[in-house]
Amino acid sequence: MAVHKVSLDEFEEIDYSIIAIHSPLEDYRLAYFINLVLNINLGKSPKDILIDIKEGNSFFSKYSFYDCKKDITWYLIQNKNEVIQSDNKKKSNLFFDQNIEISAQVYLIPELKKADYFLKIEACHSNFNITKTVADLNTIETISMVYSVKTETIKSKNNLIF
Repeated sequence: MAVHKVSLDEFEEIDYSIIAIHSPLEDYRLAYFINLVLNINLGKSPKDILIDIKEGNSFFSKYSFYDCKKDITWYLIQNKNEVIQSDNKKKSNLFFDQNIEISAQVYLIPELKKADYFLKIEACHSNFNITKTVADLNTIETISMVYSVKTETIKSKNNLIF
């Protein structure tokens, strides 16, 4: 039987950039403004990002757009979400019994808890100008802060694979 060795150099690594966005807007409104400023067409993806954590399952909304002319894939991803846990203890009231529900805040990227959204840009070429993209996003009035994130500093990179 022949033995086939696979080296890590054989795997193609997708080059991507991450932009953190701080904004109180709902995801669909933010996607609308990003579409206007960057001249793209982000649309709601049919499948959200599922993250399984000890508090329970959490779904993060995702908007995507593939620009075939520039060979760039854009993703707008929600970073904050709440998980409602049902406690086994029952709270008695005068009229009815009810389960106690506890709400827990969960994050797609826990290292960047203050960011509300991420814009993930998968560009297959190195001439993508992320500085111009950040500057264009800063023109949106309802965004309080936008900055580029170094992908090598993110510990929970597995959450960005979808």
